[in-house]
Amino acid sequence: INQYIVLDKPFNLNSLIRPTIRAIITGITVLVVAVPEGLPLAVTISLAYAVKKMLLDNNLVRHLNACETMGNATTICTDKTGTLTLNQMKVTTCYINGKFYDDSTLVSAIGEIGSELKSLVQHAISVNTNYVSKMDESGKQCGNKTECALLEFVQHLDGNYEQIRQQYPSSSLLNVRTFNSSRKSMSTCVRHGNNKSVRMYCKGAAEVVVAQCKFVAENERRELSDEDKQRLLTEVIEPMASNGLRTVCVAYKDMIEEEEEERTDWTDETQLTLLCICGIQDPLRPEVREAIRTCKKAGIVVRMITGDNLHTARSIAISSGIIDPCDSCLVIDAAQFNRLIRDDQGRVTQDRIDQVWPRLRVLARSSPDDKHTLVKHIIESKLSKSREVVAVTGDGTNDGPALKEADVGFSMGIQGTDVAKEACDIILTDDNFSSIVKAVLWGRNVYDSIAKFLQFQLTVILVSVSCAFFGAIALGESPLRAVQMLWVNLIMDSLVSLALITEPVDRRLLDRKPMGRQTPLISRVMLKNIISQAIYQLAVMLGILFAGPALFGLETSGADDLKKPSQHFTMIFNTFVLMTLFNEINSRKLNDECNVFKGLLSSPMFCFLWILTLVLQVNTLNFRLNHIFFF
Repeated sequence: INQYIVLDKPFNLNSLIRPTIRAIITGITVLVVAVPEGLPLAVTISLAYAVKKMLLDNNLVRHLNACETMGNATTICTDKTGTLTLNQMKVTTCYINGKFYDDSTLVSAIGEIGSELKSLVQHAISVNTNYVSKMDESGKQCGNKTECALLEFVQHLDGNYEQIRQQYPSSSLLNVRTFNSSRKSMSTCVRHGNNKSVRMYCKGAAEVVVAQCKFVAENERRELSDEDKQRLLTEVIEPMASNGLRTVCVAYKDMIEEEEEERTDWTDETQLTLLCICGIQDPLRPEVREAIRTCKKAGIVVRMITGDNLHTARSIAISSGIIDPCDSCLVIDAAQFNRLIRDDQGRVTQDRIDQVWPRLRVLARSSPDDKHTLVKHIIESKLSKSREVVAVTGDGTNDGPALKEADVGFSMGIQGTDVAKEACDIILTDDNFSSIVKAVLWGRNVYDSIAKFLQFQLTVILVSVSCAFFGAIALGESPLRAVQMLWVNLIMDSLVSLALITEPVDRRLLDRKPMGRQTPLISRVMLKNIISQAIYQLAVMLGILFAGPALFGLETSGADDLKKPSQHFTMIFNTFVLMTLFNEINSRKLNDECNVFKGLLSSPMFCFLWILTLVLQVNTLNFRLNHIFFF
């Protein structure tokens, strides 16, 4: 056998195992670098940072993903009372005893109204309101603001609602039908006179209650004809509503209790006697008009969904800037809305609602079911290519389904119920619409922060993997060592993500249109930036790899001495880190902007972290740690 086997060198197992292990280590390292595992870290840090900052802007975020989603919102369906308005109600106009009284002449009404009519109005309001609603010692409204405005009106008529409530404690009330968004009224039954006599007090939406009235209490109680009702609608209710006033009608009815109590119809709100119609003013928030103008500029459509009268809703929508008087948009009530969106069997169809919602701006006299239906079908609609992203505000218990259905649900922190807060994604601690605009701004900032990091990280991955691949083909092993690539991965994933997401918010983010639901995260401009920067960096590194020794007079690093530390590979590594470091500045801009240094000094955290990264890299040379990278 020895005649045919000639061993030039003794067989060495290490010469086979060590290159294999080094190849496996390098392959695993390239795989680690190729996967942007720092992206979840960057996203989490960006969202957490935004949540902290949004809290200062009166946005309490309950679900982190709502931050980024809000940045792409295309539609905001908002309430009116307390969100667009101050929710500081006051009776400024009243129709009583057949006459109009405004804010300036309301004082004269005290002497002109008879004592019997005045007492009826005082009792009807004091008893038929939630006893939790009241005015404190300083005059602040506590409880339902509409009811507080009516109680303040009772005081204006020289009445004392607390004394009246003491005469009718809550335990003595025979029946209470609380306000219902579909019925639009509230009624309370109490004993009056003898044991069998019952008086029902009723209040609610003016046009709804007036339709149920048969009499009117003026100097003398007289019958109310259909012509009288139409006159009240056109000459009293509509002018009040057109001035942005909420119209509330107060009425009563006397009944006889049946011998069998279960036979008494406590819900029969007909045959009523009209006492007065109050116009309640809720001033518009001073900052709302500018906030809605900003939303329009940002490409966001604001739709108002309210339970108020159609004329009141239109007036507020015009005052706030949701609609212009010359717009061809839809301003409809819930009855017309349901006629338009339902087929002959009464079912809502997507085709029908697609013909309504793009032009719809105001939905009046709506119920929570109407709000949920509108939100659900806007989200499901495929009319727009990028699909709609819908945000909704709500404060009531019945608003829960709409808040859950929406992409982002906003609950009111002051007036909102616990059910609404539990169903929402973000709580507005000040109940102010302008805070929603700040949420949009922070949402777009989060979106851009993630895009900036992704643009930077993909460039690093593309360059490092390509350099390792081409170097391995030419030299048999990657010029970037495993520890070197892990070092780059460490400092770039952590420090760069912090630097890019802590940049100050730019108000110019609200000047662009929303991205939409199906817009790709990596835009064409980002792809161009990634490819061009990768080509540049790769050309420089491969140039140093193959022509570096000749250009700079460096010792050649061939396939036989790859294990030895060398100036050649050290230069490649440091060049890669420095180019990557300067590309971090380029990554701050996602669009075709020539001046990448613009606004750099306004971000002290970015500057600090950039310098820190540079210092850490330089220290690897000063402390002569390069030999570790070539071990």
